[in-house]
Amino acid sequence: MARFFIDTLPAAGECCVLTGENAEHARVLRLRPGESVTLCDGAGTDCLCTVKEGLTLLAGPALPCPAEPKTAVSLWLAFPKADKAEHVIQKATELGASELVLFPSRYCVSRPEGKALEKKLERWQKIARSAAEQSGRGMIPAVRAVDSFRAALQQAAEADLPILFYENEEQLCLREALGSLTGSPVEAVHVSLMTGAEGGFSGEEIAQAREAGLQICTLGPRILRCETAPLAGLTAVLYALEEMD
Repeated sequence: MARFFIDTLPAAGECCVLTGENAEHARVLRLRPGESVTLCDGAGTDCLCTVKEGLTLLAGPALPCPAEPKTAVSLWLAFPKADKAEHVIQKATELGASELVLFPSRYCVSRPEGKALEKKLERWQKIARSAAEQSGRGMIPAVRAVDSFRAALQQAAEADLPILFYENEEQLCLREALGSLTGSPVEAVHVSLMTGAEGGFSGEEIAQAREAGLQICTLGPRILRCETAPLAGLTAVLYALEEMD
């Protein structure tokens, strides 16, 4: 079923007309009268509609989006090379990430700034929107960037459970880090997951993360690529917190 994000949902029984990018998408889909489509306000509420003709829809009742996880998981990604960020943003949106934040770290090769970063953020946000529509999400994850590793640590540490994945950690595993959050449904919990670029994190950065209050955690005995680690961590957290049942 086609899905469109709009700013304000129509009341049940009202008609609305798709405009802008939504209209272009609808024309490509060649929607026919009588077909069902879903409108979403981007805040977790869906509205099932019926196509009357062209781009005009008849709205049904508004209902909570059943696909949106209760657990908010923010992904913090050190800038990767090439188009790896696009892949992570698309797949993380499909899986259920609530936010994606990119930041520079010591071993980052790519460090976009200024207009170059603005263009990337615009493209990344469009990728998140498209992935949210395709996967039936009730919200579009925000994609943003911070200008320093320290700022990333400070903001990531504000979550209920902030975790940094580090390939050289040998003590704390993700199962233990989740601790009391597992075993029963969790309401309104915010988890932040931080991963490094191709070169990982330096020892000094790990020390700074510990001092900021992040839990340093292993993702297992295998070394994961920078585009694999955030998706593996996100999937494991959502599964452990019963968001994939």
